[in-house]
Amino acid sequence: MSSLTSNLLKHADTPTGREEAWRFTPLKRLAGLHDRETNVVDQPSLFQKSGDQAGFSLKLVAADSLPPISTTDDVIVERIRESVSRVTLLEINRDSEISQPITLNRKNSVDKELSRTVIRAGSNSKATVIIENTGGSLIGEEIEIILDSGATLNFVTLQEWENTTVHLARHHAIVGRDATFNSITVSVGGSVVRILPTVEYTGPGASAELLGVYFATDGQHLEHRIHVDHGVPHAKSRVNYKGALAGNQARSVWIGDVFIRAIAEGTDTYELNRNLLLTDGARADSVPNLEIETGEIIGAGHASTTGRFDDEQLFYLMSRGIASEEARRLVIRGFFSEIIGKIGDEIIEERLMSRIDNDLAKVGA
Repeated sequence: MSSLTSNLLKHADTPTGREEAWRFTPLKRLAGLHDRETNVVDQPSLFQKSGDQAGFSLKLVAADSLPPISTTDDVIVERIRESVSRVTLLEINRDSEISQPITLNRKNSVDKELSRTVIRAGSNSKATVIIENTGGSLIGEEIEIILDSGATLNFVTLQEWENTTVHLARHHAIVGRDATFNSITVSVGGSVVRILPTVEYTGPGASAELLGVYFATDGQHLEHRIHVDHGVPHAKSRVNYKGALAGNQARSVWIGDVFIRAIAEGTDTYELNRNLLLTDGARADSVPNLEIETGEIIGAGHASTTGRFDDEQLFYLMSRGIASEEARRLVIRGFFSEIIGKIGDEIIEERLMSRIDNDLAKVGA
């Protein structure tokens, strides 16, 4: 087993904060979700918003008819698996190409929820799935994503929660031979958001790209813990997360774990995290980790940067007659646009940028 355990808890005990997996997380703000001190409703709140076309099905099934495919040591996921009686199952038919995004919405009317979702992309299928999280809630979530051979899946999750929400989630992709998994995770709302995007491969030629954007303001804690397990030969991964923070006690955590096993010859991987501190009082923790058990690889690397606002860019724009506040807004939009622009939906992209603009104005950044 990999020694990179920052996404895992070795025993299914209540976290104390001393474990590597939980040392950055404010446990007192989780409202009992991690220690079973709160009762949670078994009532799935994820529904189809758009995507009324052939080639896929969405239904609720009994949890005992769809056992988990992946293993986990995460205490939240284990609680979910023990508790839920129904699972949301999205199946994309093999050989189908779905032109419009399948959009699922969770405008949460349930105060406290444990949620389990399974997405299966059949062989040689192509589709985009977007999950929109809005409203206010206390939620523990597991999403398992299975890509059969030759499938291509674009998977977008939008955390646009109200600022009272606690959201703890694991999004685990199992990528088959010659399959391509593209993920975009956007977190711009919530009190505490802790997401574990994880990937494992089951066949050569598989590829995964994990992109993410987060923007934390006063008192928000946004945490993303990536774990990519290269356990087959000739697979590829790219990770690129960008974050900005503004306001007193704005906090972000990014952990990037990539494990290349001895069998995984021909691996090609790179991970990058960049953080922009816009005001005093904000803090970004960034920890890239890379463990390699074989030298027979194409390439492996990582980088992490955390810095202040780029005054040179700001001066350049202002020298061309752009007001200071507008220049700052343009620089921040440019910082995020590389990733947000890949969502492929102009309405969603502008909605996210507008929320970032509004939050910046509130904190005076």
